[in-house]
Formats: sequence, C-alpha cells, structure tokens
Amino acid sequence: MGAGILGIGRYLPEKVVTNFDLEKMMDTSDEWIRTRTGIEERRIAPDDLDTSDMAYFAAQKALEDAGISASDIDLILVATVTPDRPFPSVACMLQERLGATKAAALDISAACAGFMYGMVTAKQFIENGAYRHILVIGAEKLSKIINWKDRNTAVLFGDGAGAVVMGPVSEGRGILSFELGADGSGGKHLYQDEYVIMNGREVFKFAVRQMGESCINVLEKAGLSKQDVDFLIPHQANIRIVEAARQRLELPEEKMSTTVKKYGNTSAASIPISIVEELEAGKIKDGDLVIMVGFGGGLTWGAIALRWGR
Repeated sequence: MGAGILGIGRYLPEKVVTNFDLEKMMDTSDEWIRTRTGIEERRIAPDDLDTSDMAYFAAQKALEDAGISASDIDLILVATVTPDRPFPSVACMLQERLGATKAAALDISAACAGFMYGMVTAKQFIENGAYRHILVIGAEKLSKIINWKDRNTAVLFGDGAGAVVMGPVSEGRGILSFELGADGSGGKHLYQDEYVIMNGREVFKFAVRQMGESCINVLEKAGLSKQDVDFLIPHQANIRIVEAARQRLELPEEKMSTTVKKYGNTSAASIPISIVEELEAGKIKDGDLVIMVGFGGGLTWGAIALRWGR
C-alpha cells in the first residue's frame, strides 16, 4: 500500500489586505507589487487568531473530508515557522483541542518547504506500517513576524493554514517519489531576526534553479517524463518563480496553480491551500499525476510526485 492523501481542508482569515491598502501604509504601489510578485491581495489574521487556531480549523475540515475522527489519528505533524510560542508545539496544542488522544505530535521547521518535509515524513510511517492515519498541516501567521515598514518583505506574505490526512491508498496511487534537500550555507539569505530578513535577489536565483531541478528529479525517480504531468502545485512565493517552474516542465498555464495573487506567500501553508483551491475548481481529478514543489529558508527544498486518488 502506498501513502497518499485521504482528506484535505484549509482555513483562511476573513480580512483581505489589498495592494491598495498597502499603498496607504508604505512607499509602494499596486503596479509595483503586481509586476514584481503577481500578488494582488493577501489574508491577514486578527490579533486574537493564532497559528494553532488556523491549523485547528483546517484540520477539522481535512478529518471531515477523510471521513475519520480525531481518535483515528496516530501522528500530528505541523509545519510552521510561526508557532504560537516556542513550546508546547502547535501539534501538541492541536492534539488536545482535536481530541486526538492516541496521536504523537511534533512541529517541523523547514520554512516554506515544511509541508513537503511533513508529507515525506508521514509517508515513511505509513508505508512501514507503524502508523495508519497521519495529520500533516502547514500553518502560518507570518503577519506577526513581518516589518510592516519594509516594503520588500511586507508586500509578500499572508496568513492561513492547510491540512491533509494521509494514509494507505490503493496500488498506483499516492506518493510515487520525492526529493528533500537543504543548503545551510544559504541561510543568511532568508532568516528571522526580530522580523523576516530576505536577500530577494539571492533567494530568487536559488528558487528558480531549485524548483525546476526538483521537479525533473522526482519525475526521473518515478520513471516518468514531463509529458506525464497533469498538474503542478508550486509553493506560491512569486509569480516569476512559479512561472519558471512551469516553463521547465513545458506545461500550459492552465495546468499550474497560481493562488499567489489572492493569498500571497503563506509559507508552509501555500501548497495545501492551493490543492484545495484547484480541487474545488475541478482541475485535479482521480488518477492525475500531480507535482508539488517548494523551497524556503534554511535554505530548504522539497518535491513530490503524487498520483491523486485513494
């Protein structure tokens, strides 16, 4: 039995902050933001809504979609760089709130690639028979670590959460191959001091190269080619970066998710949020070969080739 996605859900805060709203807060413009990033608006959580709250709402939807209860969950993995506090982990907070009394729980810190790291970790436990149902969540409240006076970073990020229930799926479905990687020497280009600090030029060069390479690598590992890809879900960092990945795979525009314009960069939450978006739009169907790829601070990266379905 392979390991795949049994259920999925997401949560996005109600408050929408547009580029025009940001024009009133800092020296920027809608045109400047759109042409450089592709972002038009993002969701921002209120002060009384934290990462664990958004993760909880997304997890509830994923459990409902999978048709199982919290008591069926064996392990909770939360990918986040914005936990409510250093400890206890968001995963432990969720374990109590969901009532997942038999689940082990831990957070994963791999920045925007965290959800990929979480899915690959879950795969190992499921395929070796140790655990049957694993909740993997990407959740971020990036608005609390952003300097709202720095136009180079403040315009990029948004808040939200996405969750999947992973478990055994039928033969030929689920994760076919994966790649995880890290280059700690690049950590100086994207990090948090008090706020997020980023060397945009260096991160851009790294992301364009690594996203494309990782997509090709997971296809080769699975014994597949570019022509086999039905849909691409890249980490939603910047429209130019995701476009470079699409062009590397020679995919038409309609075969790639571009939710960055509506939600901005939600870090570890961006890929599961995008999966829900495309499922609801009918763009991902049973049996489709879906490539997911992300990169983030660390520097880290990860990619998965997944045959959609249970």
